[in-house]
Amino acid sequence: MARPSKPLISRKAAVMASIEIIDSEGLDAFSLPRLAKHLGVRAPSLYHHFDDKNEILTEVARYIAGTAVRRPRMNPGPDWPEFFVALALNFRQSILRHRNAAPVLLQHLPRDLFTSTYEDTAQFLLDSGVPVDLHVRILDGMETLSIGAVLMEAMRPPRPKSAIFPNVSAESQPLLAQALSSNELTQRQLFEGIVRSFLHGIIRDHHLPAPDAEPAPAG
Repeated sequence: MARPSKPLISRKAAVMASIEIIDSEGLDAFSLPRLAKHLGVRAPSLYHHFDDKNEILTEVARYIAGTAVRRPRMNPGPDWPEFFVALALNFRQSILRHRNAAPVLLQHLPRDLFTSTYEDTAQFLLDSGVPVDLHVRILDGMETLSIGAVLMEAMRPPRPKSAIFPNVSAESQPLLAQALSSNELTQRQLFEGIVRSFLHGIIRDHHLPAPDAEPAPAG
């Protein structure tokens, strides 16, 4: 389809409008005609900025999992794991704010989304005294852990502490039911604990200086 000679909307406006539609009406409601109506333009106007619907959804994923995630303001040092804990929690917060878009992230998340930030993060690790040979292990591990855990959480409805695992019967799964009733951690706290365990495992296994930091702030 031919592109209009002059754009009637901005690329950013189209992406933000797409997120609004998905958040409020669900992914199934999203289409180019629906987006055009939301923006008050005709559908061909969208082709000035995007080749097709898939490109729009890729930019939606890029915004939610990248642009909207706040980077912690921390100085390099022995408490470097707290930077990654805070970053992971901010990533989780951004994704869960847009639960309806979780399938978009699964299908359209750009593989190179985080590459542009990894140079600065590697410099942060280097300035914190973390050996270079551990940088890829930390960066790749955090990416895999955060994306996997958060998208799994986002794909299911919010649950209370006593229902982390669904459909547990005290009669047929008494030990698991007892474990759930004894659990005092929220989903956020469980996620934070997983991230800390990963980072402190690297510290322990490679005999790095142990950090002495306060827990990452909420959000």
